[in-house]
Amino acid sequence: EDVKVPVENLVGDENRGWTYAKYLLGHERTGIARVGASKRELAFLKRVASNQRKNGKPLLADPVFAAKVAALEVELMALEVTVLRVVSRETSGKGPGPEASMLKIKGTEVQQALTELMFEAIGPLAAPFDVPFLKGERAHSCAGDDDAAPLAAYYFNYRKTSIYGGSNEIQKNIIAQMILGL
Repeated sequence: EDVKVPVENLVGDENRGWTYAKYLLGHERTGIARVGASKRELAFLKRVASNQRKNGKPLLADPVFAAKVAALEVELMALEVTVLRVVSRETSGKGPGPEASMLKIKGTEVQQALTELMFEAIGPLAAPFDVPFLKGERAHSCAGDDDAAPLAAYYFNYRKTSIYGGSNEIQKNIIAQMILGL
């Protein structure tokens, strides 16, 4: 409040800072959805689940696990279509609106669900205590599965996605106010 900035140091028009910030935040939140990365991670999950065994068969052949993967894949496809719809608005000069908050929420939920299913697929190998491998001092994990060794850190790292860019709880408040008028 009552901040004084020399005219030559202004970025954009005077008294439009919050408008600019909301525009940038909308793009950030749209990007946080990370559809491309989630598609790669889904392919990785399917590969891992095809190699892991349950009752002598690939884990991906287990109907319960396969249903979880299929449901997540459907969510990811819906997210991708929604991202494309929001991004296509840019051609008409409209930046992302409150839909960016929805993309941020769903994108981070998909990302976290993917890491949870990866963890479930790999099982206890996801948390080996193989410090030299994790530090990059050895090329292969002594646990036997190079994909599994860093997964615990990856899983825990993805917990932050529901916080940065505005926590998912805050995004729900934005949606309630801007879309539902609450």
